[in-house]
Amino acid sequence: MDVTPDFLRSLAAEAAKETLPRFRRPHDVANKLEGGFDPVTEADREAERAIRRLIKADFPDHGILGEEFGPENLPNRHCWVIDPIDGTRAFISGLPLWGTLVGLLEHGKAIAGMMSQPFTGELFYATGGKALYEGPGGPRNLRVRATTDLRHATLCTTTPSLFLDDARTSYDQLEMAVQLARYGTDCYAYCMLAAGQVDIVVETGLQAYDIVALIPIIEAAGGMITSREGGPAESGGFVVAAATPQLHAAALDVLNG
Repeated sequence: MDVTPDFLRSLAAEAAKETLPRFRRPHDVANKLEGGFDPVTEADREAERAIRRLIKADFPDHGILGEEFGPENLPNRHCWVIDPIDGTRAFISGLPLWGTLVGLLEHGKAIAGMMSQPFTGELFYATGGKALYEGPGGPRNLRVRATTDLRHATLCTTTPSLFLDDARTSYDQLEMAVQLARYGTDCYAYCMLAAGQVDIVVETGLQAYDIVALIPIIEAAGGMITSREGGPAESGGFVVAAATPQLHAAALDVLNG
């Protein structure tokens, strides 16, 4: 099925009504993880409620999976996957490296998605096989750059500390092989890959709601995204995204030893 750009814009706008007024303002932060820190705020919850309301109004028969309120009407041929604020740590720190993610699965395959960063006024989205940007500088098609050599590549990850044991060793080897590495970018990194600003994104420990929305954006922009094993990335876990098939293969070679 085709999702219209207008519908994705409406999701972004409704979520922004809940996130922007709370960004860089005093707010309570709850911790969802015993023995660690997995923050959630009122902005996360209210933005997801707003997104769910719109989806139910326009697609009442579809399933929904959200980070804050879980599954609804599943299993289903179509499932909307929501992360109301991907990068909550950045959000509570006042850093604009967070975004609202909404993706659509059809039979488990990501077919449409958006990342909205309302503070910077940017919207990255893919539907109908096209990846587009709207924001400062004007609208344009998204396209990855043509990097094929690790030595010329820019790599992003949220933090190397998420890679444990042999995965950390493999990640460190990949970082040593590239030209430049940057941290703390969460969902923004994948959109920068689609926009031709960076070349590789590697993350681990992802959930479906962290990645489903971003897969169509990367693929429609000409990039490649899989699990570390080379399979579909829709379930999350250890994910590798790259600008070109050659670069993706080279990154997997290093990561898999």
